[in-house]
Amino acid sequence: MRGNWIMREKHRCGGVVMALAAVIFSCLMIGVTGQDGQAMTAEEKSKIRDQILEMFDHAYNSYMDYAYPADELMPLSCRGRVRGLEPNRGDIDDSLGKFSLTLIDTLDTLVLLNKLDEFEEAVKKTVQDVRFDNDIVVSVFETNIRVLGGLLGAHVMADVLKQRGERMQWYRDELLHMAKELGCRLLPAFNTTSGLPYPRVNLRYGVVSPLSRTGTESDTCTACAGTMILEFAALSRLSGDPIFEEHARKAMDVLWEKRQRGSDLVGTVINIHNGDWVRRDSGVGAGIDSYYEYLMKAYILLGDKVYLDRFNTHYSAIMKYISQPPLLLNVHMHNPTVNVRSWMDSLLAFFPGLQVLRGDLKPAIETHEMLYQVTKQHNFLPEAFTTEFRVHWGQHPLRPEFAESTYFLYKATGDPYYLKVGQSIVEKLNTHARVPCGFAAVQDVRTGTHEDRMDSFFLAEMFKYLYLLFSEKTQLPIDIDDYIFTTEAHLLPVSLSTTQPSCHTNNTEPQAHKDDLFSYSCPSAQTLFPNNPTFAKTIRDSYKYLTGLGRTQQSSPVRGIELPLHDTGLEPIEFLKSMGISLTPLSELVSASQGFASQVIQSERFLSLDQPVVLVTNILLKTLPYPANMVLILFVQVLKSLTFELKNPAETLTLHNLDSSFMNVPIDHREGSSSAETPLFQMVGDGEPTDDITVPLVFLFSKEGATLTAALQEHHNVDVLLLPKEKKIGKEKPEKLNIKFRLAKEEFAEGEMESTTIHLVLEQSETATEMNTEAASLTGKSQETCSSPQKDPESSP
Repeated sequence: MRGNWIMREKHRCGGVVMALAAVIFSCLMIGVTGQDGQAMTAEEKSKIRDQILEMFDHAYNSYMDYAYPADELMPLSCRGRVRGLEPNRGDIDDSLGKFSLTLIDTLDTLVLLNKLDEFEEAVKKTVQDVRFDNDIVVSVFETNIRVLGGLLGAHVMADVLKQRGERMQWYRDELLHMAKELGCRLLPAFNTTSGLPYPRVNLRYGVVSPLSRTGTESDTCTACAGTMILEFAALSRLSGDPIFEEHARKAMDVLWEKRQRGSDLVGTVINIHNGDWVRRDSGVGAGIDSYYEYLMKAYILLGDKVYLDRFNTHYSAIMKYISQPPLLLNVHMHNPTVNVRSWMDSLLAFFPGLQVLRGDLKPAIETHEMLYQVTKQHNFLPEAFTTEFRVHWGQHPLRPEFAESTYFLYKATGDPYYLKVGQSIVEKLNTHARVPCGFAAVQDVRTGTHEDRMDSFFLAEMFKYLYLLFSEKTQLPIDIDDYIFTTEAHLLPVSLSTTQPSCHTNNTEPQAHKDDLFSYSCPSAQTLFPNNPTFAKTIRDSYKYLTGLGRTQQSSPVRGIELPLHDTGLEPIEFLKSMGISLTPLSELVSASQGFASQVIQSERFLSLDQPVVLVTNILLKTLPYPANMVLILFVQVLKSLTFELKNPAETLTLHNLDSSFMNVPIDHREGSSSAETPLFQMVGDGEPTDDITVPLVFLFSKEGATLTAALQEHHNVDVLLLPKEKKIGKEKPEKLNIKFRLAKEEFAEGEMESTTIHLVLEQSETATEMNTEAASLTGKSQETCSSPQKDPESSP
């Protein structure tokens, strides 16, 4: 959540803007002194502010000295990360487009930090050096929020400085022209039947050309499709061309129409062609987060009440089903009384800030305090952590969301407690993330090891929020109240709401939820804290010892398998290693001529068993063509044509292709492990599309493996029946799937040890439903706005 508190009401077709609350922070009480923190003196704040500036200089200068014009800095290697020259990191690399990502993402941060000389020089470099006609596939979502948003925010800042007559007199809207060109290169992604954008686009060839290497995807995340409206609408209103806002609005309309009408929740992944939900778990973290944020901020930026009505409807559902103070837990959108996982991801740390914008401070304070306790235990927020506040995924890529919510809570309450929280963030970054060439992401918060990675959002967001936290309005080069922050913390002027009317056909039907005091108005501190300056402390005190010893937390009743976050590939691999299973590049073991895929699974222990057992564990089956929402021992999605090998060559069985009807079953070598106590995981491939995967890989934990081993000692064939969950999710009729285990004896040469290998056979039951893999035909949309970025192959260099 990145925004301010100006709420504007706009008559739908009259174009008249009425300010319900015209001032941001002046409508909030500043200077409240909590009992658990003394007010910080101006000298103390100034010292910390200077420290933040020094840290920013260290990070920014390291990028410019060692990495520019590359997209990102590799702070451990002291060199730039150039896509194609470094090992592929899968989806993470979709942010990189050979367009000096970190420089563009940092531009308006330079202005906010009063580094105006550096800003002018950086704008000149951007105009001279950056090009978008690159034959490279990028994430539509990341390119929009980081690059398009960065260009627009920098254009707004450049225009302000130019109008003051002090500098930038040479500027002729070059950044706005670049933003429009980039917008045109993103538009082909919206050429779908539904209007939801493709997740990726080729900057040169779009999605239609055979040279695009994209366009085969069928799914996108809700946040990916629903986080376009601020940047696209700003581009339309600054350039005078409505086509960008129209496409982004259509995508928002589709997501609203596809919400679950009973719960008013949305799922995490949706089919871009037919609008069907692919993943129906619903929360406020990864996959959905900024969709909710952009509904609220679209109202603020554009003055369109439709967006606010939708946000209020969703927010009521969130507070009814997802918010379990201080926790925010994912539920099933069709059955929202059931939690689908027992852990939270770090991206939800933005939500307290959004609740401040909404005026709902009590749950914001509660959740923020819980997050602070987790950071005190682990130094940083782990990428995912359990409801018992243990590490689920240990990475911390220097995400800014916790600092963001800290900033907004301080501005809402004036409580110096939040200055102390901000000070702790500064100290931990310097102590645990600073390296000679910048700041390095933390590979694992449990060990403090570093990762050779400094994402552009660290410069774009983290330093903005920390600097603002310790600055007075008079110390800033702009009036911050006149701007709203995008999800990447880029600055857009709220005056855009007056540049054109928002009269349109889509309307939001009246909802049954009851409007409250802050449904349409700026939160007032006098209302929030009536004559009670210790209100925030009173709320916090109940959550100060959440992570202490002896705390008991009831586990979530339903445990569901979840795809890892798009850029957290390390943790599942480390978890596999702890099970005695490792991944090795196939090129190191077999020749490419064998036609195998890119990785080999090696296990210290394979299942040499026998058989009948009914093993029931709450795990979702997510593979074709077998039905979803099934119970399975443990399922991990496999790359096509994957090869399995044991460390002991005498115990090797190779699966050559997807047509094979059996495979080995590895088990965890850690004694006593079980699916009931161990975090579940799922492998998602190596960056290539996985729509055609049809073979599951079953892992057994130690206890389940022992149960099956004992059964196989008495029988030659074991049938494992997959039963529906006790509480069936989203299905009316039960489904089942039989897995048969066959004992296979292998012949060995004289002197070799004889062993047995279990073969897994999958049989689909009659009640299983086939998933429809036919994609809807695309509707071609020609736009006069842009010269098509999908060039004729013959005209390309």
